[in-house]
Amino acid sequence: MSHPVKSVGFIGAGNMATALFEGMLKKGVAIASKVIASDPSAACLEKHSKSLGIRTTQRNTEVATFADVIFVAVKPNVVPAVLRDISPAIDVKRHLVVSVCAGVTCTTFANDLPDGARIVRVMPNTPALVGAGAAAFALGAHASASDADLVKELLSATGVAVQVSEKELDAVTGLSGSGPAYVFQFIEALSDGGVRAGLPRPTAHALAVQTVLGSALMVQQTGLHPGVLKDQVTSPGGTTITGVHALEDGGMRGTVISAVLAATKRAEELGKPAAKL
Repeated sequence: MSHPVKSVGFIGAGNMATALFEGMLKKGVAIASKVIASDPSAACLEKHSKSLGIRTTQRNTEVATFADVIFVAVKPNVVPAVLRDISPAIDVKRHLVVSVCAGVTCTTFANDLPDGARIVRVMPNTPALVGAGAAAFALGAHASASDADLVKELLSATGVAVQVSEKELDAVTGLSGSGPAYVFQFIEALSDGGVRAGLPRPTAHALAVQTVLGSALMVQQTGLHPGVLKDQVTSPGGTTITGVHALEDGGMRGTVISAVLAATKRAEELGKPAAKL
């Protein structure tokens, strides 16, 4: 379902917000004249204004006045103050408020916005900047099916977007929200391994990056289970099974699972109003 291009605002213009609005602009789902961003950093705003041609401001209320869809992309501990700031400008029929704040529930948003506010909570990730994001979203009590379609359309312009229940979003945060950092670490380690084995750094880096990219595409495009694809390249007594054995000895699977669980737990902590952040 395609929607007319709406005015889109971002409160907070950090890395995540930048990934989203740059991705939307690149894909044409938003146009620069209908995008506005606010941030405390004048230098950050000037950069976006000059490079992208979007409207910028240091006043959050200006975002609410200008935009129909408002992405709130700030640190969880400042969410209440931001919402109280923009609440008088929110029209529940006009505005759709989209939270990009790790661990902050739709109920928390609703408490500081007018009754009936339409809220959607999303968890994207930074590969949205290159059109390869993985995002999940959940609807608040008053958000409609049309709101869900619109958010999915906006997020899908920067990659893949799936709708989940809100209780699943902390796990999404631990997996795909934080996941790019895990993958970057793996690429770095793979490259280091190549260097340790005697390859020049540029060669090792290029091969590591392409290996991870190609492997992910194989999983996506073949539809085969990763274990099946792994078995296809592990011949008896060969080099690959020897390397796989070393990974198992190092506890790679358990460590990755623990990383997702630890990040999920932290997302839950960040969503608690009384948490010490």
